[in-house]
Amino acid sequence: MSGLLVYAAVIAYFAAAVWQVRALAGDAGVRTRVPAGLALLGAAGHAAAHLMAWHASGGPDMHFFAALSLIAFGTAALTAELSLSRPVGALGVVAYPLAALLLLLYHYGAAPATAASMGWQIQLHAWLSLLAYAALSLAALLAIMLWAQERGLRQRRLGRLLQVFPPLTLVETLMFRLIGVGFALLTLSLLTGVVFVENLFAQHLVHKTVLSLLAWVIFGILLLGRVRYGWRGRRAVRLALVAMALLGLGFFGSKFVLEVILARGE
Repeated sequence: MSGLLVYAAVIAYFAAAVWQVRALAGDAGVRTRVPAGLALLGAAGHAAAHLMAWHASGGPDMHFFAALSLIAFGTAALTAELSLSRPVGALGVVAYPLAALLLLLYHYGAAPATAASMGWQIQLHAWLSLLAYAALSLAALLAIMLWAQERGLRQRRLGRLLQVFPPLTLVETLMFRLIGVGFALLTLSLLTGVVFVENLFAQHLVHKTVLSLLAWVIFGILLLGRVRYGWRGRRAVRLALVAMALLGLGFFGSKFVLEVILARGE
């Protein structure tokens, strides 16, 4: 992996976060689109760094640190894209530095990877999973933002940060749209896993599959409740965060134990 690309991406991400903080603080000289532009530059460098690493190792690397970095890249890129058209730049204060830190962790914390031989079917399953996690991770950030807004309104203590958040209804709408997209991608990921993964027991994937299915069911119930019963507010936030926690535990919990603690691939 090119260290220069990594450093350039990290600098762009942190610059975007700092610029975003200045914009939220009401600095009159700050253009609100600049943070998103800097973050997209960081995301381009982030993606290029992974592509160079894959070229050096002979194929895509989907192991623990690489997967963390790729999902952070997707979340940061989605945040920047949304920020260009909607007032959700506050998410970048979390998403951009997190992407920078996880890229650095991948660069310095992961052993030099030798890409596992994966057919196109397993690669399709892996990419659908990563896209689903990126969309749902951003939905989880929006859920936390929604929780903070509702808590501030109930307690009538709106700090400066809550005052610069986008309207509560917009946050809620975007959260459900991202959950809908993530749910569709997760559905495709699970279907391709069922079709293409040959032996769940031999590959230590049973617990991951069970937790992912539980998360899928909760996301599905949440979307159904939204459409039929108008679910919103704290109930929606709780269900979204519980489902995301199960999904993260299923995917990264198994990867961490197998690849970091036990030092073996799935």
